[in-house]
Amino acid sequence: MHVYPIFLTELAARRCLVIGGSDEAERKVQGLLDCEASVTVLSAGLTAQLHDWVGNGMITWIPRAYEPGDLQGAFLVIVTDRNSHITERICQEAHELGTLLNVADDPAHSIFVAGSVVRQGPLTIAISTSGCAPALAVRLRQQFERDFGPEYAVLLGLLRELRASLAGRDANAQERRALWYRLLDSDLLELLRAGHHDLARQLIALLLGDNIPEAGELTRPDGHDIPAAPRAAR
Repeated sequence: MHVYPIFLTELAARRCLVIGGSDEAERKVQGLLDCEASVTVLSAGLTAQLHDWVGNGMITWIPRAYEPGDLQGAFLVIVTDRNSHITERICQEAHELGTLLNVADDPAHSIFVAGSVVRQGPLTIAISTSGCAPALAVRLRQQFERDFGPEYAVLLGLLRELRASLAGRDANAQERRALWYRLLDSDLLELLRAGHHDLARQLIALLLGDNIPEAGELTRPDGHDIPAAPRAAR
């Protein structure tokens, strides 16, 4: 099986249907809510957490089993129930409607698979072994969770703030690209990992040639001065 990786957006404006109310359904719903999706759960019963989300208005609940026609208007459908007869009917309807379908632990009936996901703020890393070894995908996710800590979320927040100002600089595309790599190849992550957010902002200013600190004012957590970089093209 060969997979084509994509990242879906604008799920808040699209109906996402989860069929099932088990712990597995709860995990699938959590992943969708993390993406601010509009979620409907179709199931006779729910976990306590799913009940709480219904009560808080975070998801919609249809308290019954699947019936033909339930996929009408759904952009994406995830099936967590273990009922082969019902699954076949759902797959047939999804095929007729052209709906994106995932059947848990059943890639043969799925149009897409979600894979293992690591999130740090805007950073999303999705891992798939194309069905060869799901356990390896889990181990890789655990490794990436150790390697890509919360400092990446902070870094992306800072870089998002810079996008408009860098885009407005009087520089060509090559010079702007050099500015981005100057930032990414610096000690920014090291400073953020150590919790030195103010120093990280000073380093950004120094690297971009804006309000450069006095010599010796900006130092790394290990006590060494950070060398000044050439002023950015303007």
